[in-house]
Amino acid sequence: MGNIGHLADGFASALTPMNLMFACLGVLLGTAVGVLPGIGPAMTVALLLPVTYNVDAASAFIMFAGIYYGGMYGGSTTSILLNTPGESSSVVTAIEGNKMAKAGRAAQALATAAIGSFIAGAIGTALLALFAPTIATQAVKLGDPSYLAIMVLALVAVTAVLGSSKLRGFISLFLGLAIGLVGIDSVTGQSRLTFGIPLLSDGIDIVVVAVAIFAIGEALWVAAHLRRRPQEIVPVGRPWMGREDWRRSWKPWLRGTAYGFPFGAVPAGGAELPTFLSYVTERRLTKHPEEFGKGAIEGVAGPEAANNASAAGTLVPMLSLGLPTNATAAVMLAAMVGYGIDPGPTLFTSQSDLIWTLIASLFIGNLLLLVLNLPLAPVWARLLRTPRPYLYAGILFFASLGALAVNLQWFDLALLLVFGLLGLMMRRFGLPVLPLIIGVILGPRVEGAMRKSLQLSSGDWSGLVSEPVAKIVYALIVLGAVGMLAVGRLRRPATQEVTS
Repeated sequence: MGNIGHLADGFASALTPMNLMFACLGVLLGTAVGVLPGIGPAMTVALLLPVTYNVDAASAFIMFAGIYYGGMYGGSTTSILLNTPGESSSVVTAIEGNKMAKAGRAAQALATAAIGSFIAGAIGTALLALFAPTIATQAVKLGDPSYLAIMVLALVAVTAVLGSSKLRGFISLFLGLAIGLVGIDSVTGQSRLTFGIPLLSDGIDIVVVAVAIFAIGEALWVAAHLRRRPQEIVPVGRPWMGREDWRRSWKPWLRGTAYGFPFGAVPAGGAELPTFLSYVTERRLTKHPEEFGKGAIEGVAGPEAANNASAAGTLVPMLSLGLPTNATAAVMLAAMVGYGIDPGPTLFTSQSDLIWTLIASLFIGNLLLLVLNLPLAPVWARLLRTPRPYLYAGILFFASLGALAVNLQWFDLALLLVFGLLGLMMRRFGLPVLPLIIGVILGPRVEGAMRKSLQLSSGDWSGLVSEPVAKIVYALIVLGAVGMLAVGRLRRPATQEVTS
């Protein structure tokens, strides 16, 4: 029986009343926890593990998959409405999505996020069903030098295009890289930037940093200017996307899917990198460059599609190799072990019924997300009519709750305040916040990939370009840098002529 036949059997099992109930429950829980900053799908799945051991394995994993996809969409909701990413992969969505909301187009931003998530998730799940073994085999052929080159490209590309000044962008990036260095060196065992505080030995959780920089920093910035400006009631706008919105969104949806699925399938890929690259691509290709930074719908459609396509891609190494590429996948693998299932290359043969039921449930969960969330877009958008003092008091409460829930330590609340003040100062001096978040997320990965590459080459720096993919990516970086310098030199005489 081929993959299509297995998938048909999976649908027959997933469409039973009991499994449909667990799919609905997972989607609702996932959306709810995605909306709350810091309380992500990984934590929710972990908290439900003891409860679900008395439930059939297929039903439990259907619910976990619903939580996973629902969390991806829920994180985009608060990114758009409140500039508060519920997940690190929703950070990019906040850039244009929140600007759209403030311009009275919150419903359109939520709609393009929901439809893009559905399209990308459906395509990604179809690719998972058809090509999972082959894609996983090809993905593991990429070594650390290639991963390193791709991550360096993401760091340079995203930092160079954000903000009014490239210098300020790189200052923000290096701040993020410094934060990512905090903790114990995995090779030497030495403490780095811990200042003698034992609680910093494990590093600083990205959720705490993201919530502080975005939510706390935004709340403090608004509070600082609240008395200077009159209360603004932001209009909700039309509840559905217009023809122009559809025209500008469908290509970013497809390009975001093309970014997200391969990066999710690559071990250690994650959803952050393709969302960053999708945003850069849409900013380069747009016919409306003047709208970027002010609420461009392409900047929401592309990254959200990349986010959900990456979620489907993440299941490729998890199901084919037993290799998790994010926290939620790791918890789901722990659940498999708890059920006595051996994750790895034999999973598609030893647990064929379970795996294909899970894949079929992803299609169902994706449709449920669209059906539930698209009609609710105007309802979510009405949150913007809440008076700002009450709204940002609520943000501070849930941000503090989310930060505390990460490790259940009071110290995270102190870090939340410190980084919240940093976010306020960055807004005050015009430093873009996204490069800092990128540095925190990718910094440890860049360091790990560089060290492994050098260890494999016995310390020879040529080991960093020992793979063809790495050489191609570094060549692209050099060409991009030369191109930016050339464009800068061409613009300078023109600017001088205008001023003279």
